[in-house]
Amino acid sequence: MDHEELVKNIVIVTKLAKGFNVPIILTTVNVQSGINKPTIKHLKEVLPDVQEIDRTTVNSWEDKEFQDAVKALNRKKLVICALWTEVCLSFPALDLLKEGYEIYTIVDAVGGTSRIAHEVALRRMEQAGVQLSSVTQYGCELQRDWNRLETKQLFFDNLMENGSFFVETLRW
Repeated sequence: MDHEELVKNIVIVTKLAKGFNVPIILTTVNVQSGINKPTIKHLKEVLPDVQEIDRTTVNSWEDKEFQDAVKALNRKKLVICALWTEVCLSFPALDLLKEGYEIYTIVDAVGGTSRIAHEVALRRMEQAGVQLSSVTQYGCELQRDWNRLETKQLFFDNLMENGSFFVETLRW
């Protein structure tokens, strides 16, 4: 997947989560120290009020502030997206499974350092019990019914943006 499509998908997932009142935890790694860059502007524009957790751990689950934020949600089902599938996503996802959480990820809203790294990490997580989903499937699971009028426009606009409602995207 190219960078532009990946960013678009990440933003759509975030807009959907925010619009359906799904709690969002946003982390960065070593931004305050100057080693890494901050959250991309496209995402920050959607989440201007979300306080970032800047961690030093490679595995977010090994960061106390992140653990506290997850536990404060008081939910056992979590949707996780991350920068690198094989590290930032798989490490905490596998640890969260061991802690009894039910983990979902949006496979077209996360990327690996290479296509093979992405695919292998997805296989590893799926074998361990992580539920794989897509941007379109996530949006449909949140909406469930076209008669949910309060979210129908948000749902429609975001799935139009990612091309879900265009027939030509249905290539086998």
